[in-house]
Amino acid sequence: MTTPTSFLEPAASTPWYAVNDGVMGGVSAGAFHVDNGIGVFSGELSLEHGGGFASVRRALPPGALADSVGIAIRFRGDGRRYQCRVGTGETTPGISYAAGFDTIAGQWLEVSLPWAEFEAVRRGHAVPDAPRLSPDRIDRLGFLLADHRAGPFRLEIASIRAA
Repeated sequence: MTTPTSFLEPAASTPWYAVNDGVMGGVSAGAFHVDNGIGVFSGELSLEHGGGFASVRRALPPGALADSVGIAIRFRGDGRRYQCRVGTGETTPGISYAAGFDTIAGQWLEVSLPWAEFEAVRRGHAVPDAPRLSPDRIDRLGFLLADHRAGPFRLEIASIRAA
């Protein structure tokens, strides 16, 4: 059974959902599902029609990450570089806070990402005048792939927890 602080399996009222480059005319496809306790972010990244990103996210309960210094993720990837993204209701739409992490194809790894390493971004560009990230205000969590490499991708996630 997943504990409420694992952030992997959402409650019925806060499902994972995709936001892919189709919002800008691209044709990338990405989705998230949980299979036997492992979260799977997978799909196909396409660079056609100005595309090049796939992402998934979910809402978090208010204050779920308050008092944390970062987030820890246990994962197995495909050798690509992913981003963990969080957001708050105090920024303008489209702004997220992102921290990247590398995967080694087929190997389980764990990374701890301190909030100080998260950078405010909008459409792939830094937003230097965004408010400082405050963990007690984080209300969404997600993952993004935008490594400029077309093709299939797969990121398996065993756990996501406050650090």
